Amino acid sequence: MRAARSRAAAVRLLESAVVYPFSAIVGQDRLQLALILCAVHPGIGGVLVRGEKGTAKSTIVRALAALLPPVSDESGTRPARLVELPVGATEDRVVGSLDLERVLRDGAAAFRPGLLAAAHHGVLYVDEVNLLHDHLVDLLLDAAAMGRVHIERDGVSHSHPARFVLVGTMNPEEGELRPQLLDRFGLTVDVAADRAVDTRVEVIRRRLDYERDPDAFAGRYAAVDAELADRIRTARERLDAVSLDDGELRRIAALCAAFDVDGMRADLVVARTAVTHAAWRGADAVTEADVRVAAELALPHRRRRDPFDAPGLDDEQLDQALQQAADAVEPPSDRAPDPGDAGPDDSGPDDGAPPDGPGDGAVPPNGRLGAGTPGSTPQRLELSGVGDGAPGRRSLARGRHGRVVRPDDSPPQRGLHLIGTVFAAAPFQRERGRVGGPLRLAAPDLRGTHREGREANLVVFVVDTSGSMGARARLSAVTDGCVTLLRDAYQRRDTVAAIAFRGAAAEVVLPPTSSVDIAVRRLAAIPVGGKTPLAAAMYRTRELILRERARDPRRRALVVLLTDGKATGGAEPVSRARAAAALLAREGVGAVVVDCEHGLVRLGIARDLAQDLGARYLALAELTGTAVAGVLRAAA
Repeated sequence: MRAARSRAAAVRLLESAVVYPFSAIVGQDRLQLALILCAVHPGIGGVLVRGEKGTAKSTIVRALAALLPPVSDESGTRPARLVELPVGATEDRVVGSLDLERVLRDGAAAFRPGLLAAAHHGVLYVDEVNLLHDHLVDLLLDAAAMGRVHIERDGVSHSHPARFVLVGTMNPEEGELRPQLLDRFGLTVDVAADRAVDTRVEVIRRRLDYERDPDAFAGRYAAVDAELADRIRTARERLDAVSLDDGELRRIAALCAAFDVDGMRADLVVARTAVTHAAWRGADAVTEADVRVAAELALPHRRRRDPFDAPGLDDEQLDQALQQAADAVEPPSDRAPDPGDAGPDDSGPDDGAPPDGPGDGAVPPNGRLGAGTPGSTPQRLELSGVGDGAPGRRSLARGRHGRVVRPDDSPPQRGLHLIGTVFAAAPFQRERGRVGGPLRLAAPDLRGTHREGREANLVVFVVDTSGSMGARARLSAVTDGCVTLLRDAYQRRDTVAAIAFRGAAAEVVLPPTSSVDIAVRRLAAIPVGGKTPLAAAMYRTRELILRERARDPRRRALVVLLTDGKATGGAEPVSRARAAAALLAREGVGAVVVDCEHGLVRLGIARDLAQDLGARYLALAELTGTAVAGVLRAAA
């Protein structure tokens, strides 16, 4: 009873907490503008906020909801809601599902709305959106773009409005979003703590004042926040009256073409944002200044075709692009059409067609590897068995995510399998005395769901940087191979780590991370030279894996060893390395050994290590990044 009263008191305290005022935020002008523009026009597609920890990302998002106009519904008028989506949310919780209680009690099919319905006319806030499962991010972005949610599942067909301001925040050090998902966010803002002392002092002063007396602090900014809320309401009302003439449309199209962004989504988002910015400042028509602001917010993340591309948009580049776009504002003079000006030939492949060439289907040039024949589609490298780790795209897994394969006799820990439950209960209805009415259930009838999906793994790159590997061309090839593999790991949502061994020791040069930017920087700075301490590398790898297993027992590990196997110092170091490899194999990790040995005389130590590790052995006559990645993806 006492615990229940404590929980109730805690809930009342949270509900009565005074939100930090939006206008009291210091040093985040661009983020505030992006949020306001999406509040005026949610159809822009939401804001992705990228930044280091401690930059007021969550504070400013929570303050935004208080500026939105009140919502009228069946219960009357209420303030706009801020709905927070937890990282561990299921699809049922997000979009809604069949109301099982009413189905089983009344025999009537009814729909139970999810978080997207609750966020209608409010703010949907997803903290650490980069850690959310990809298919859930897709659902959110689809709903934000269309303003509606469509559900076709479990025998339910349902649609409801879901017009909300979508805000996702993330720390890039914890991993990136895939480029396909980045493009779906309307705007993006990179935030960082200001280095100016005066600004930092003001941030501290205001925060301490707020903590000392939240009500008095909020009262000082109430008038400014009320003015912002009124401007948002007015801008919404005048949005349809803002004109976007052909000249500014041509400027937008030329600007997006100059930055070589993919598809047409960028053009549409820049146009919507420019119109919204004009409405926000009270103008009747879009000008070049509106287009510039829109480009600054809508284009930086769309320039990243690759996870290793640097984010951001340089002001000088934007100025040059706007100058070039100025020539396109006036339409070309009337003249006879030239055949060379014709659009793309309809007989060719469409934008979605894959480019010519092997692409991901490429296989290494060394035909002795048995990795496949030219033109074949290699299988991706994955761990054997079925895991239960974090959602990803590499190895087979069971868990809360993934497709429902069949009912499960175990308790419904991963969701109730409705059809399986009904079939289990059906044979017993007569003996339970049912004559019409709802289905009569007993505990043994309940069936869980057996789901199968893909999990992310811990991929540990163990890289030989000794003197025998130090030839510039070969080491460059190894580095290129690691970068290509990191790209693959990024696409599979893996956590990656790197161990370099040389001289007398092995060093963890990259602790486990999901940030590919950090991984590339660390790998580029690995020193080279000295002996080949293979045993030390095996022991250090085992130590890292055991430490990570203690943190996350469900995440399985995959070791990728790149070495020529030339353990210097005689037979004893080789025997120690093989013993260390056997010890690592007993931990049940998956492994691949890429043999980088070359020359006429070969010791074959890497092959022996592969045998001791129970690993797949891959030998390369000529080591290139493409060859390494191709062979590893081809490994079954």
